[in-house]
Amino acid sequence: MSRRQLLRLIGLAGGSAVMYQAMTSLGFAAESSFTGFPKLGAAPRGASVLVLGAGIAGMVAALELRNAGYQVQVLEFNDRPGGRVWTLRGGDRYTELGGDTQDCGFAPGNYINPGPWRLPHHHHGILSYCRRLGVALENFVQVNYNALLHDPVAFGGKPQRLRTIKADYQGHVAELLAKASRGAALDAPVTAEDQEMLLASLQWWGALDRNYAYTGGHESNDRRGYAKAPGGGPSGAPVFSKPLKPSDVLQSGLWGFLPLGELYDMQSTLMQPVGGMDAIAKAFGRELGDIIRYRARVTDIRQDEAGVTATYEDLSAPGTTQTARADWCVCTIPLSVLGQIPMNVGQPMADAISAIPYAGSTKVGLQFKRRFWEEDEHIYGGISYTSQPIGTIGYPSHGYQSPGKAVLLGAYVWGHDADRFNAMSPAQRVAQAVQQGSRLHPQYPQEFDNGIAVSWHRVPGTMGCFALWTESLREQHYANLCAFDGRIVLAGEHASYQPAWQEGAVNSALSAITRLHERAVVSGEKT
Repeated sequence: MSRRQLLRLIGLAGGSAVMYQAMTSLGFAAESSFTGFPKLGAAPRGASVLVLGAGIAGMVAALELRNAGYQVQVLEFNDRPGGRVWTLRGGDRYTELGGDTQDCGFAPGNYINPGPWRLPHHHHGILSYCRRLGVALENFVQVNYNALLHDPVAFGGKPQRLRTIKADYQGHVAELLAKASRGAALDAPVTAEDQEMLLASLQWWGALDRNYAYTGGHESNDRRGYAKAPGGGPSGAPVFSKPLKPSDVLQSGLWGFLPLGELYDMQSTLMQPVGGMDAIAKAFGRELGDIIRYRARVTDIRQDEAGVTATYEDLSAPGTTQTARADWCVCTIPLSVLGQIPMNVGQPMADAISAIPYAGSTKVGLQFKRRFWEEDEHIYGGISYTSQPIGTIGYPSHGYQSPGKAVLLGAYVWGHDADRFNAMSPAQRVAQAVQQGSRLHPQYPQEFDNGIAVSWHRVPGTMGCFALWTESLREQHYANLCAFDGRIVLAGEHASYQPAWQEGAVNSALSAITRLHERAVVSGEKT
């Protein structure tokens, strides 16, 4: 059996999480490459670095280079640190490309993260910086068995609890496997002892009864939930619910949502900063202080044998042009924007910059008058999924049972649906999120208060969600994108094998500054 066949069988039997661990043991995958903070050594006397962009990659680079003794200056397009690490709260104003302006009307304490919203436990780099900078973290609930799965056609459009679909899908599969095992119909012979162990494991995994059947009884109801839950007193006996028919479960397609929480980047434990993801950006910003120059829109990047000069417009005084110069440059500007800025690099890097498309995505934050998802439906955190364009409804993992208004993620849109949302006005995006969400939660229309929508292709300074690599693009352009070009090196999630994640930005930045320091030391020795 080939390793590829073995991995396929492991994936079919145990899911993506088990397959990933098997891939790691076979050398096909690995955790984050972060092994600790860099130890660069002392910078050459008087050496300077210009960092373009104060996202996570730019700020990691600036922090470590400054601590090594480099003279560092950072130019940032926005009036805040963080780039795509961004949180919207009540009182914030956001103007997207095209001119539409939204005023966030969330109540105090409520927020939405238009960009990153969770931190996997194995993203050691970003978590280490959170610890180092004193960013408080709390649990992010990814999988909630009481959340909903929905398709407009399946089961007459009625949402199903995640645990119901999981229990019934798993139970019916286990019953089929048990029948095959008892009937000696397995592809490969097993010993009597192995068969006994297999049947016992299937019985427990699929909640089968003593006859290896998946029926409406104690075993299945302990997974899928009861028609009437056990209680106290004379009327406390439970009423068993009946499993959905196997054909109905399969035809619904809702089983396709089940493995999402088993993907390696989505496995528990996940975390989030207390009060919003921008707590990480703010912590970096406080540490770097006036090293960062905000509202600086870079319009030209020129290098020569002695250094790099960036021309930028001071957005606080439109039309005012200034320059910044240093010996070296770490450029973290997203490729979607960098490709529009004149820069004298070689053709291989220029081709790489222009070749990488950016994913489109839209997030919609909806504020409601009360936490009806908790009060009425007992959903505390987690995610409901629907095959409608909104894709996702994410419930807040904080402030449980708080009185007053609350915000949930009303849409997380991808692919062609994101293109359609991108073409809408912000008000239309919010209206679509309310309309589609009401098919899962009928309380939406009555309880809705206000909303805000961010389509990433319309975000100034970013113009896209993240670098959309393919295997062929990596083969052709990745090495050239990450290579030094004279005195310029690129960093960011786009220059990593962890695109879309802050961890990719961290690891990319550490790689870039390590190589920069090596070159600077050699250059300093020559002079």
